Amino acid sequence: MDSYGVFADYYDALTLNVDYKKRAEYILNVFKKLGHDMGLTLDLACGTGKLTLELKKRGVDIYGVDESENMLTRAFENCEKEGLSVLFLHQKMQELDLYGGIDTCICTLDSINHMVNPDDVQKTFDRVSLFMNPDGYFLFDVNSVYKHRKILADNTFVYDMDEVYCVWENSLKENNVIEIDINLFIPNGEMYLRSEEHFCERAYSDEDISKMLKKSGLEVVSRFGDMSFEPPRDDEQRVIYVARKI
Repeated sequence: MDSYGVFADYYDALTLNVDYKKRAEYILNVFKKLGHDMGLTLDLACGTGKLTLELKKRGVDIYGVDESENMLTRAFENCEKEGLSVLFLHQKMQELDLYGGIDTCICTLDSINHMVNPDDVQKTFDRVSLFMNPDGYFLFDVNSVYKHRKILADNTFVYDMDEVYCVWENSLKENNVIEIDINLFIPNGEMYLRSEEHFCERAYSDEDISKMLKKSGLEVVSRFGDMSFEPPRDDEQRVIYVARKI
């Protein structure tokens, strides 16, 4: 069963607040500061491929992997609209199986948080490390424990858009797990069609993430607040990690 159903059709509309162009430029600047040529790059959990495309436009040799067939369908459609050709593979993060080595891996927009079992996070880090060339870099972001406890916990968010009306409900559980229930109301003439999605996200401490990376042979070289080059604040909602293959 696909991890995303109808939600994939409206994901881009519901994430219009994400500036993919700005995020692509930020990623390029991170590696420029590190003196790292991105080389062959993997966009892990690429979703609808929006960020993949922005990096492709900027000359990055990039391809994408995602678990959701529905998300990948949208990614192919987005590529066609741009007249670009990008390879996309249908795989789970924790079962990553590539054809050869990579120089860079990125994984953005809290995709790591979607794995609520720490063993799956460890397996994902292990697989990334396995296929990463020596001195390669892994850049990813996570929603912080602060965000789960103070921003998302037991709150409801409503998105009223022309193409969809979305009610997003969060419930905080043990181990900083957020249960997410999404109700989509899709205009259909004078009626609305209702679709439901349910999934969970888990926030991990910096200590846990660093230990898992080290176990995979990856060394944390930088931690930033979202879209910045400064250390994360205490109230940071998204934290960016940059790790190097040892």
